[in-house]
Amino acid sequence: MKKNSKINKNFIKKKVDLSKALDFLNKDIYNINLVIEKIVNQIKLNGKLLICGNGGSAADAQHLAAEFLVRLRPKINRDPIPAISLALDTSTITACGNDYSFEKLFSRNLQAISNKNDILIVISTSGNSKNILNVLKTARKNKIFSIAFLGNKGGLAKKYCDKSIIVKSTNTATIQECHIFLGHYIFEQVEKKLLKNKFI
Repeated sequence: MKKNSKINKNFIKKKVDLSKALDFLNKDIYNINLVIEKIVNQIKLNGKLLICGNGGSAADAQHLAAEFLVRLRPKINRDPIPAISLALDTSTITACGNDYSFEKLFSRNLQAISNKNDILIVISTSGNSKNILNVLKTARKNKIFSIAFLGNKGGLAKKYCDKSIIVKSTNTATIQECHIFLGHYIFEQVEKKLLKNKFI
């Protein structure tokens, strides 16, 4: 019984932590809406989303790209929306890591496939990963609009992106959970607006 009680307390604490972090995001809804409008506008200009992150955030980048390319909501069948993960494949990742450095992975890929109307989305719990900072600097140099999903206080990345949305938490798992919630919310609103405008 004591063991079950401890598990319940841990579950409740986790739930409270997540709720608090989401409440902070709710306070940033104006900024989130600006991000939605910017993505819609750039896609209408034939831009695409270039998304990247490390570890679990790399998985989130691929997850979100797939939902734009294939389908986000089970009953909504529409044209694909252009989105690519910059952690492209194992050959590219290992070649860049071996021949140059892992720090250049995202910036090199961005340089290769980006166009002026594209949008870069970086996902980082710390905001301090060198490959994330490098790709943001490359985006700025090439006048590509950048959005950062960050955690805690945003790290150095908040200085180099055009728009940042920061999850106010020091817990990595909570930040990641909020990032995927945020990605789903933003992408769904973008999809709705593009459908309403009969762009897809």
